[in-house]
Amino acid sequence: MVTTDKTSVKTYFFTLSGAGYHSESKAKEYKHVCKRACQRAVEQLKAGVLAVEAVAAALVELEDSPFTNAGMGSNLNLSGEIECDASIMDGKSLHYGAVGAISGIKNPVLVANRLLSEAQKGKLSAGRIPPCFLVGRGAHDWALSHGIPSWPSEKMATKFSLSAYRRNKRKMELAEKMEPGQTKRRRQSSENENGSGCLDTVGAVVVDLEGNVAAAVSSGGLAMKHSGRVGQAAHYGCGCWAENGCNLNTYSTAVSTSGCGEHLIRTMLARECSSAMQTEDAHRALLETMQNKFISSPFLASEDRVLGGVIVLRCCRCVETQPSQNIQGILVEFLWSHTTESMCVGYMSAQDSKARTHISRLPPGTVPGQSLAIEGGVCRLMSVAE
Repeated sequence: MVTTDKTSVKTYFFTLSGAGYHSESKAKEYKHVCKRACQRAVEQLKAGVLAVEAVAAALVELEDSPFTNAGMGSNLNLSGEIECDASIMDGKSLHYGAVGAISGIKNPVLVANRLLSEAQKGKLSAGRIPPCFLVGRGAHDWALSHGIPSWPSEKMATKFSLSAYRRNKRKMELAEKMEPGQTKRRRQSSENENGSGCLDTVGAVVVDLEGNVAAAVSSGGLAMKHSGRVGQAAHYGCGCWAENGCNLNTYSTAVSTSGCGEHLIRTMLARECSSAMQTEDAHRALLETMQNKFISSPFLASEDRVLGGVIVLRCCRCVETQPSQNIQGILVEFLWSHTTESMCVGYMSAQDSKARTHISRLPPGTVPGQSLAIEGGVCRLMSVAE
């Protein structure tokens, strides 16, 4: 879908704003958020930073937007507070960093990335193993001790998130006053009204011309969640996955997920998708994984609707010999799939002047959580060998 110039070094980046429900009235805002994140990552890649740093920069843009359920404007929990989850993985070193249920930090992905980078330095004093995953107050205090500033929690909420909290609280209070049968009908009606609109975790995947991949994910979690709840965005193998190709794996892969955290945790969807990408047909592999390992997963047999979305980036090195020069580069395949009503995606290469964005929707007449959509494309990142 995106082809780069064959005479200069290029990089490629791909991002999503989340799986859930994206109204037509706010489509412009969702797409603009994705464009900014793409442009920020490409700027970083052009400046020579590593893929893992570029993906973190993209997530900061997504977290800072009031239109996403991550960082600023995140869903409020039952207590009316914001607790965020985030994780990041470097495909080159295979290191991972994550935070869960963290409050008072504007950009949780920066804490996750700092945990990753600190772990790469090796053991702590007295041979202690450095942490890769911290939660709650401990995560907040660790962030402050490593130079990441605190941010007033009241500034994290937006008019939209506060309005949604008050609306959801009224619905809960009404449901609790009803008879058991009425409560069930009201719950079903509420699910139909809201669709999957509160599931829009944000994530991104990146590859540079050296073939290094990275992935990251950030979320404010489900609306009205219990205090202390940690979703898939922080769990290893559930929120994101990145792994450079090696002797055992032909392809480098980067994956980021979005949707209902409990569904994604119980299926470890990020790692499942990454493993499936080692087969020849990436499109078919992702389709079968979403159908067999997610929608029809035995671990979710009791669920009426299985809600989630995923972006997958797969790449391998390629060489094209021409009479006058050797062309080296990377063949990149990128796909996205979701069972939610919609998912907003954006993608960009270093050659592009602006990002391309798209709101993917389920086919008409299909049921969210029981059907899926899948799309994608291919590009070559080329350079001339010296």
